[in-house]
Amino acid sequence: MASEHSAAAGAGQPSALVRFVQFVPLGAVAVVLLDSATDFFPDDPLAGILTPTRLAVLLGVIALVVPVRGRPRARLRDFRTRLDLPIGLLVAVSAATTYRGGHPTAPLRGLLTVIACHYLVVAVRRTRPESWRAIALLALTGVAAAATSAFSQVTNETPTGFCRTGLLTDVACDAAGDGVLIRATGTFANPNLLAAFLVLLLPFALLATVCVDERTARTTVVVLVVIGYGALLTTFSRAGYVAGAAGLLVLLGAYWLAPRIADRAQRRLFAVLGTLALLGAAGAIWAVSRAGNSLGVRGQAWEAALRLAADNPLGVGLGRSGAAISATAPGGRTFVHAHNLWLNWLVEAGPLGLLAITAVAVIAVSCAARAARAKSVIGTVGLAALTGFFLMSMMDHPANLDRIDALLWCALAVIMAETPATWRNHPGTTPTLVPTQPKRPRHGPQRVGAAG
Repeated sequence: MASEHSAAAGAGQPSALVRFVQFVPLGAVAVVLLDSATDFFPDDPLAGILTPTRLAVLLGVIALVVPVRGRPRARLRDFRTRLDLPIGLLVAVSAATTYRGGHPTAPLRGLLTVIACHYLVVAVRRTRPESWRAIALLALTGVAAAATSAFSQVTNETPTGFCRTGLLTDVACDAAGDGVLIRATGTFANPNLLAAFLVLLLPFALLATVCVDERTARTTVVVLVVIGYGALLTTFSRAGYVAGAAGLLVLLGAYWLAPRIADRAQRRLFAVLGTLALLGAAGAIWAVSRAGNSLGVRGQAWEAALRLAADNPLGVGLGRSGAAISATAPGGRTFVHAHNLWLNWLVEAGPLGLLAITAVAVIAVSCAARAARAKSVIGTVGLAALTGFFLMSMMDHPANLDRIDALLWCALAVIMAETPATWRNHPGTTPTLVPTQPKRPRHGPQRVGAAG
């Protein structure tokens, strides 16, 4: 009787094979997110072009689509998002400029890798709606790893090669007096990259507060997030400060401002104002790039980037902006990128590349804003994260680093998985946000009707 009872109790439980196959995709997401935070995987390939990260992503995608008895596999609709067209354009333009110019294919493979990460996260979120909890805890873990490393550098006065003094003025670390402050780099090569990482991931780390119900556990999460924002201060990154503050303002204001933007006229007004702000920022960049060295190194990089874009309408090739700008800008200074995400894509992939990445950003931000207006927690934190990161990307290009780029595309995936894949959604085929507003913020994709 006992054995029959045990068999009956276990009849509704998934088999060990099903549980393993369900674990692999989420394990691959964990590998990508933790590697973005700590760089614990070697960059050298295991064989050919297969790096450890690519292997993890490949296994994750295979585990999603392989048919296993007792578990529904991911369908094409689970991978689709509203970013498909601009992503397709981005890949096509990148491939064209790479092969037409005879450039190395490593940057193109890197782009394809981070896009594969994007679709992996989208499918995991769509097929396992509860996975938002795991992603929130992974974000918190990544923040804790990078932030505590940064604080360790400051408290132990570990030289990082980056110092500032006065009004955030760069100085040589060995030239100094008592007023010199070490700029923390954490698990990254320079403080600006650490700042960008924290600006992008800290809002998602706040999701962990919704994962736990016990008060002391929530207190622990909040303490870790506060440590993360404290680590942002230790970078002494001016762009990071502004971006972090903007993200916090969006995070705090989304709940009372977004619900009030209810009618179409107001949404159009804010869309027009946002577009004008972007055009104004672009115009300001163009103006200051013509004003000599008013912005120092960035002014030189932007002026050279605009000159290169005019001379190379098809782009100079992925990963080649730094060398091209260094050869064009006066003074013999070495540049790694254009110090601006949008200008960097313009230089490397031409106007079509700029159009594609701009479409990705605009669609993602608008979808996050729509979700935030419906009081979705993921929409709110996603809007805060993207606002801060894209604002910082006006003065720098942190996504030039593969780890930050992968994190950005994963963040886009978490947001886009909340949104129907098509602009005109058919009920029962893709997640749809419920328009009602519950007392507590929702989390995870809100579905109407049964899943197809």
